[in-house]
Amino acid sequence: MNRRQKPCMLNIGCGYRYHPDWVNIDIVAHGKDVIACDVSKGIPFPDESCDVVYHSAVLEHIRSEAAGDFLRDCCRVLRPKGVLRVGVPDLEGVCRLYLEKLNAAINGDPAAIRDYEWLMLEMLDQMVREQSGGKMLEYLKQDPLPNEDFVYGRIGLEGKHIVRSLRRKESPCSPVGLRQMARDSIDRLKSLPGKIGDRFVRLILGRKAYAAYEVGRFRTGGEAHQWMYDRLSLARLMVATGFEEPVQVSATESRIPDWTSFELDSTSDGTIVKPDLLYMEAVKPASPQIL
Repeated sequence: MNRRQKPCMLNIGCGYRYHPDWVNIDIVAHGKDVIACDVSKGIPFPDESCDVVYHSAVLEHIRSEAAGDFLRDCCRVLRPKGVLRVGVPDLEGVCRLYLEKLNAAINGDPAAIRDYEWLMLEMLDQMVREQSGGKMLEYLKQDPLPNEDFVYGRIGLEGKHIVRSLRRKESPCSPVGLRQMARDSIDRLKSLPGKIGDRFVRLILGRKAYAAYEVGRFRTGGEAHQWMYDRLSLARLMVATGFEEPVQVSATESRIPDWTSFELDSTSDGTIVKPDLLYMEAVKPASPQIL
């Protein structure tokens, strides 16, 4: 009797969190176990070839009118009864917390005022920003952060890494500083053709039109959030795109066997990587549905 083949599990938009047992995909490869691929042009796998599709902090970066097509493509590559796992910023959760902090701030709680300021940025800045990092980055540059425990409780491990990198000041004469200077010089040379092209476009468009062009280029570049989801809207989207049995799960719960061993949403000690996310799973039906 032939043994069952090793499951094919896709980790789309993996960033720096990936596992060698998975097929890890991102628009930029951050390691040898990552495939560089722009999935906005389609997931490069045949129909019914995968057992699991997972993506975290990806769907909110896709325009709402294109989100359905993306999930349908996830459904296409899954085998019948395959699992889709999605992590997105939790609109319901942040709204509940915002109202709690708003009421406390109105009643004069100084700590709540600082938390309220962060939540306003968390909800709005990621959707409306017109340059990389936006106002959230400026907030995180504060040293110390006025409400560090609360902010870290929202942004998790990845946010802590960002803050640490902002506070790290390497001497230009140190080995690390010299390597960074060399990399910066190479990057400037590589970007030279693009800069020449930008100057030409700026000359043709004029200052105001070029400023609008820059905003548009950033807004479609993938950093800004294009939509937000709660447990109802995400479940409805899953069903509308061919899935069944949508259910909310925690970062450490999953239909995926040995889920926590991969350390994609939590670490070995149980720390949640992105505490602000909503996680939901659904399955592809055993028989095809007509959508």
